[in-house]
Amino acid sequence: MASQTETTNPEADRPVILIVEDEALTIMDLGDVLEEGGYDTVQCASAERALSILQARPDICGLVTDVQLSGRVDGFELANSVAQARPNLPILIVSGRASPDPERMPAGAQFIARPCAGEDILARLKGLMPQC
Repeated sequence: MASQTETTNPEADRPVILIVEDEALTIMDLGDVLEEGGYDTVQCASAERALSILQARPDICGLVTDVQLSGRVDGFELANSVAQARPNLPILIVSGRASPDPERMPAGAQFIARPCAGEDILARLKGLMPQC
């Protein structure tokens, strides 16, 4: 698996996407789909970890987060924090339990409901992503 951890990106021409998901099989499957789709991925299970990764990795140019996460902060709160810190970062919020809440969605973020295929997330992400 070509997944990246918090090391430098050896393939600088591939955009790096941060995936935040606490279900191990889901994050591995989505990581594989995004990597096959031309992205490098950094993966974690909590919003708190995601925020520290985003601070350390200015090369990350997209965020895919589940709503239900490990830790105290959910995906909506994460998306809002990220939108304040990096307002131009494309954000895709995914959930099979929550619905898109306009009160909690940051401007410009998009929501995709599960069940959906990894390819659906990839297609939506490609539509959100500027070339970075």
